[in-house]
Amino acid sequence: MVAEILIRSLGAFFAVISFGLLLELPKKYLLHAGCVGGCGWLVYLVVEFCAFSEPLAAFLSSLVVACMSHIFARKLKAPVMVFLVAGILPSVPGASIYRSVYYMIRDLSSLSNHYLVQTLQIAGAIAMAVFFIDSLFRLGQDRGKRS
Repeated sequence: MVAEILIRSLGAFFAVISFGLLLELPKKYLLHAGCVGGCGWLVYLVVEFCAFSEPLAAFLSSLVVACMSHIFARKLKAPVMVFLVAGILPSVPGASIYRSVYYMIRDLSSLSNHYLVQTLQIAGAIAMAVFFIDSLFRLGQDRGKRS
């Protein structure tokens, strides 16, 4: 199981690099963005493997992605969004929104509602994690300016 998690994380690494190429990220940031996405997906898979919920896995992985994005942005003097947008890609709840629409079309409203709620929970968890880390880094900047 450990090997499968590592292979899937490596796949996320390459997927984020490919997405970065589509977004025309500067080439000097592609490997860093890939690391952000791969590490975030690794956390997601480990939390999910430990039988926790998908929204919790998305929250914790998004915390890692947002934190790494801020660190790389400061070290490499780049905008945070360069790493955050590409790195958050693996955590985006595309499959659950697809299932929600699929079951809505098939007129199975209970399944459609289930996946819609799951999608909203995951999206909310991602947004909360990014907001939380961004707020912490901004507080750190404000303290540094006052000293």
